[in-house]
Formats: sequence, structure tokens, C-alpha cells
Amino acid sequence: MVRELPSARDVARILAAKRTRPAHRPPPAAGRALMPTIKALDARFGHGVEGLKSRWSEIVGQALARRTEPNKLATPRGGGGATLELRVAGPSATLIQHQAGDILARVNLFLGPGAVVKLRIVQGPLRGTPLPEAALARARRRAKGPLDAAAEQRLEDDLAALPDGRLKQALMRLGREVLRDPKA
Repeated sequence: MVRELPSARDVARILAAKRTRPAHRPPPAAGRALMPTIKALDARFGHGVEGLKSRWSEIVGQALARRTEPNKLATPRGGGGATLELRVAGPSATLIQHQAGDILARVNLFLGPGAVVKLRIVQGPLRGTPLPEAALARARRRAKGPLDAAAEQRLEDDLAALPDGRLKQALMRLGREVLRDPKA
């Protein structure tokens, strides 16, 4: 049986009512497509140093977290336990070195047994911590303006009886700081 071809008017009506090809489905969301890969990589390689940084104060405690921060987690090529590089604020390095066993135990409790076998300590300023108290005090001191002329003259008159020297200079600096303090 031979079928007749539709006329131009019929073709226009058919195409207006029905698509000739099925519509393409949109691609799946990137997160959904990558989730199995991310889970496999996380299971294989662990949390890494970013996972440690985000929970560092919970892992080692507030006292150690103020003085240290995890810098790098290096795994050897042959496999095995990793080396954790800790950045330590200046003179605290000796104290941290004595607590290395406790730190390794706490980190391995978080990452899993045998994840970190060695601790490498690097001295340097911490990136995520505020300035120490001494630096804050110096900044506050600089923020105060100079003494007015009358207060400076009274201070010089009070110290005029002292001989010139280091003691007089130190007392002048002390007097200026005391007079600049609005609480005094």
C-alpha cells in the first residue's frame, strides 16, 4: 500500500503540533555528577590540611591552637603515613616539640589511625591569628596623638632638676605616655 505524502499545509500543521526530534535532556547538575568521584577521592586521600585547619582548635585544644596552625600535609610516594608541617609562633616551637606525641595522637584520632606519622615544625608568624598583645599595645600607643604644648612644658619643668641623660629621657617618655592616656 502506497501512502500519499502530506501537502504543504498538512506539513505545517503537523510541525506546529509536534516536534520531529525529541528534546534534549538537560545535563545533570555538576555536583550530582561529581559526587561519586569526590566520595571516592575523599575515602582514598582523606580530609587533607584544609580539614585540619577548619577544626584545629577542636583537635589540639585552644592553648595549642593559639600558637600553631597546620601548614601542609605531605604523603610519601610509596604510601604510608604522612608528615604534618606545623607553623609555630616563634619561641613556642620548643614547647610544641615536647608535645609532638600528643599532637600526633590527636591528629590521628581525627584523620584515622596511622594517617600522620611525623611532625615537622616550622617557626614563623601565624596567618590566621590576631597580633600579640605587645604589638597591639604599640599600635594603641601610636594611635594616640602628641601632647599639647602646655602639658609638654609642665613635664619639662617637672624634670628640669634632673641631669641630662638616659634616665631623664626615659622619664620624659614615661611622662608623655601617662599624660596621653585619657584614663589617667
